[in-house]
Amino acid sequence: MSEFFNPDNPVMRFITKIANSVYLNILWFICSLPVFTIGASTTALFYVTLKMAKNEEGNITAAFFHSFKENFKQATKIWLILLAAGIVFALDGYIFYHMRFENMLWTIGTAVFLVALAAYAIILMYIFPLLARFDNTVFAMFKNSIFIGMRFLLCTVLMAAIYFTMLFVAIHIFTPAVIFGEGLCALLCSYLLSNILLMCQEQKEAAKPQKAADLPRL
Repeated sequence: MSEFFNPDNPVMRFITKIANSVYLNILWFICSLPVFTIGASTTALFYVTLKMAKNEEGNITAAFFHSFKENFKQATKIWLILLAAGIVFALDGYIFYHMRFENMLWTIGTAVFLVALAAYAIILMYIFPLLARFDNTVFAMFKNSIFIGMRFLLCTVLMAAIYFTMLFVAIHIFTPAVIFGEGLCALLCSYLLSNILLMCQEQKEAAKPQKAADLPRL
C-alpha cells in the first residue's frame, strides 16, 4: 500500500497531474472572469502545463501568476485581436447561413470563409502555447501559429479532437466534466506540443545566431 502512495509511482504521478489540471482550470476560470484577461490566463495555463508535460512544474500557483504577470500586455493584445476577429466570423457566419444563394459567388464566398475560419481555429490552438514558450512580436506569433499548425497537421487535428471531445462530453454526457475543462485540455495538448516546441527550439539554435527575441523562456 505504501508503494501505491509513493509520489514516484506512475499511478500517483498521473493522479497528481489530473488533480493539478483541475486546480489550474479553477485558476484559469477565475483569472478569465474579466474576459479581457482570457489571453493572459490561457498563456499562464499553458506555461504551467508545458512544464508539467516535462515534469518540471514545481510550484504551479507561483508559476501560473508569474506567467500571467509577465505576459499580460502581449497576451491581452493578442486576445483582443482574436476576440474582434471571432465577432466578425460570427457575424459573417450568421449572414452566410441566412442568405444562402445557389450561385457561384455564394459558393466561393463560403469556401473562403471556411478556410479563414480553419486558420482562425489553428491560431487559437497554437498562439498561447507559443507565447508561453517563446518571446516574439505579436505579428510573428500569429505567423508562427499558422506555420506550425499547418506543418504538424496531425498534432493540430488531435488537439482539435481533444477540445471537441471535452466540449461534447461536458454538454451531452457528463456536465461535471467541466471542472476539468480547459485545464485538462491544455495538459493533453501540452504533451502533444512538447516535442514540437523542442524541435522548433533546436532548429533555431542550429540555424544562424538566434536573436534574443526568439529565445525560449526557461
